[in-house]
Amino acid sequence: MMTQPVGEFAGVPGLTGSKVRLRAITPADRRTLTGFDRESAARAAVGRYQHWAAHRTGDDLQFAIETRYSGILVGSITAMPDVGGRSSRFSYGVGIGDSYRRCGYAADAITVLLSHMFFERGYRKCVVGIYGGNVASLSLHGVLGFREVRRVRDTELHLGGVRYQVMMAITAPEFAACRRPPEPQRGRHWRTRRGRHWFTDKSA
Repeated sequence: MMTQPVGEFAGVPGLTGSKVRLRAITPADRRTLTGFDRESAARAAVGRYQHWAAHRTGDDLQFAIETRYSGILVGSITAMPDVGGRSSRFSYGVGIGDSYRRCGYAADAITVLLSHMFFERGYRKCVVGIYGGNVASLSLHGVLGFREVRRVRDTELHLGGVRYQVMMAITAPEFAACRRPPEPQRGRHWRTRRGRHWFTDKSA
């Protein structure tokens, strides 16, 4: 399965969620995304996602994340298929600017990306590595349906004594099951709708 950079998807509409839209990154986005990288570096964030990493490959799919209604650029997300794009597995990295965190943008962007990769591109499994000290990300991925697969020792990570990565995964069927609409809820005043000719059979 071969992929191509999002920048080559001329004329293809963005992928839309409930809060964000994923679209091709344009040259005009560079200053904002580079600013996000500087903010992350200033926080000395461990394992931080870099919006303009130099190691992008031709098989990666990189999207800008913008708010659905106001069109504000809030971050970026990159899907990284296994070597050569020939595997049915992929990973991803997501970054949200400091000013836009805790607004639900990352969760919505990840959900949109997973839907695209699983249902439109035919991938079967997504595996991500999360640093053990990143409690917020571990919690987020748990809510999205990811399960812990294993923990990998990282000899280069020393912050706060955390020296491992948590590998988490989700398959296409698992994601589809998580996306099923919930059963309708009945409030305490719920009752069956009765037509105007409804009556009780008192002969029973």
